[in-house]
Amino acid sequence: MASKGVVERMDLFNKSGVLVASVLVMVGTAIGWQAQDSPIPAPTEIEAVATRIGDAGHVAAERRLQEWADLGSPVAQRELALRYLSDPAKRDQAMVLFQRAANGGDARAAGLVGLVRGGSSHMPR
Repeated sequence: MASKGVVERMDLFNKSGVLVASVLVMVGTAIGWQAQDSPIPAPTEIEAVATRIGDAGHVAAERRLQEWADLGSPVAQRELALRYLSDPAKRDQAMVLFQRAANGGDARAAGLVGLVRGGSSHMPR
């Protein structure tokens, strides 16, 4: 039978081990969150994908823009809205995307909202 002092030391050792393990798990989790890649690429990459759509309407590139726009990328929202302007059936959807992009901080989208609402037929790129 172990003495009372030994049991108390073992209990303290177990508690400190749990505390250290908990701290290590929290640190590992924090590092993991920082190391995660953002599902939304850099604005220049989004604009490059948008350029690939062109007049041919590459479905895969447009689908990627839609995914990024749905994830909240103002640049993807703007670029998708620019594509939708050429389709009269998607004009309302384009306006919603322009507004979302402008609200998300995209200065170009904010300027384009005014141009489109004003009826400008020339859209700057």
